[in-house]
Amino acid sequence: MSEHPMQSLSVLIPTYNDVCVALVEQLLQLLQAANIQYEVIVADDGSTDEDIIAANRAINQLPSCRFIERQMNVGRAAIRNFLAMEARFSYILFIDSDMTIISDQYIQRYLQVGDTTVIDGGVTICDTNDASNLRYLYEKAEEPHHTATERQKCPYQHLHTANLFMQRDIILAHPFDERFRHYGYEDVLLGKVLHQHHIPIEHIDNPLGFSHFETNPVFVAKTEEGLRTLYQFRNDLRGYSRLLTFVSGIHIPLILSLIRFWHRLFKKAERRNLCGSRPFLWVFKLYRLGYYLSLQ
Repeated sequence: MSEHPMQSLSVLIPTYNDVCVALVEQLLQLLQAANIQYEVIVADDGSTDEDIIAANRAINQLPSCRFIERQMNVGRAAIRNFLAMEARFSYILFIDSDMTIISDQYIQRYLQVGDTTVIDGGVTICDTNDASNLRYLYEKAEEPHHTATERQKCPYQHLHTANLFMQRDIILAHPFDERFRHYGYEDVLLGKVLHQHHIPIEHIDNPLGFSHFETNPVFVAKTEEGLRTLYQFRNDLRGYSRLLTFVSGIHIPLILSLIRFWHRLFKKAERRNLCGSRPFLWVFKLYRLGYYLSLQ
């Protein structure tokens, strides 16, 4: 592997109602050990929980760290563009505030990759073995699709902002689309934009840990919000969403009508199951498909 030219790094963490002091402290240890110039910027996107905002102010006391409080919620795309503009250094690392560092080599691995413009390190699901939590069941089932080998097969369709390293110039030239104010898919569209501009993406196994599994009702509501986002931007996202590809592959109108009819009949029962203590993944998949088709 070639020597990485990076001598300085801006770590950028958007947050919303999430205490991330421990994450920043973990990062500091690794950044200091890497012997590079660094800064960590956490931007609060108009959180509503005053206790969480107060707790995150401790970040300002840490060396080369800033906690920026924003009064208005601008959305997942705009807050990341804001962070990129605030960054001082030419390499940036986006990290979601609910991630956990699981390797002492986390920063070092990015330094060893060479001069690649965009690198996605991936995410691994921390085991809780909680069969009552829908988000955990879903993420564990999806995990085999998220190895670096699998992601590299369709690199532009698998771009995620939870753990994303890049040259700052790239995001300034191709910012996140700020029409994406609600949950979901702003990173998918960025993958499409990078593809259109022939900017290479490398997927590596340098995962952060994900262990923040919201309650079933909250996850179902987030899923519905994401599906509404997908429907709103379906023309932009065609070819970059597995669900859109699946739906467009159903060429028999009767089948689509039957799925919509099923959803009308059973959506309340399915939602009860998904929000309860014994959710089934097959019900979740059926509910997602029916919910999306009911938007048409």
